[in-house]
Amino acid sequence: MKTSVVTGGAGFLGSHLSERLLNEGHRVVVLDNLITGSVENIQHLFANPNFSFVQYDVTNYIHVPGQVEYVWHFASPASPIDYLKLPIQTLKVGSLGTHKALGFTKAKNARFLIASTSECYGDPEVHPQVEEYWGNVNPVGPRGVYDEAKRFAEAMTMAYHRFHGVQTRIVRIFNTYGERMRIEDGRAIPAFVSQALRGEDVTVFGDGSQTRSVCYVSDLIDGIYRLMMSDYVMPMNIGNPEELTMLQLAQEIIALTNSKSRIIHKELPVDDPKVRQPDITKARTILGWEPRVSRSQGLDRTVAYFKSKL
Repeated sequence: MKTSVVTGGAGFLGSHLSERLLNEGHRVVVLDNLITGSVENIQHLFANPNFSFVQYDVTNYIHVPGQVEYVWHFASPASPIDYLKLPIQTLKVGSLGTHKALGFTKAKNARFLIASTSECYGDPEVHPQVEEYWGNVNPVGPRGVYDEAKRFAEAMTMAYHRFHGVQTRIVRIFNTYGERMRIEDGRAIPAFVSQALRGEDVTVFGDGSQTRSVCYVSDLIDGIYRLMMSDYVMPMNIGNPEELTMLQLAQEIIALTNSKSRIIHKELPVDDPKVRQPDITKARTILGWEPRVSRSQGLDRTVAYFKSKL
């Protein structure tokens, strides 16, 4: 039986990944300090004898006894509301946490995957974003703590690959949504859905013309799993290339929830990207992957989840 260690495994993506790994027959050890994750996300996995959880801060030395084949480094605050509130922790987990996770991977002779982000592209001047684009990031802006933490993590990952020969993978994750997102996590879909379900004004930043491309969580996890099992070493975009404006997304969610909410506009946050769309040519050709869940299906499931939580 293969053993996978998942840092940040009690978070939104980490919990879905842990579930997938158990289904694939892995023994799964989750490490999470719970500053943005929640035991509730993994509660249903505790009954599985191949699952274990340790509350732990991975910016410290990592020790898991026995053989380990895969290390999935997902530990990090991931929404603007979190990394603006936790700027130092975000930088530390991207730098120290990545260093510790890579050192652990090397010691175990395992394979490593870093959950990087489309935020590496910043406010892009190339559209759609291809992996070869170096990005347009403000290192000293408020979002820089997340963007630069992830860019550093990618550089550290490639250094361990080139210098130490560690088998590494880098996934650049584009906007993802689905069950187990936090209601107050500050990202567009949880905000729009919770506001619409409560009948509150739905807040759109700027004029709403900025675009995003949203991927349902099961599709994303499938792409990430395939990447880890592939031989591809350079960064790879995983996301849904179907682009839409934030105004469109807000209108869709209001219609879907049969809400009486109206849309109000607030000032655009500093350094908010104007466009976001992955070029997934590499994922299609190398992994044979593309998203399968339509936005209407994914939003239906997400709305049902939020209804159960509100």
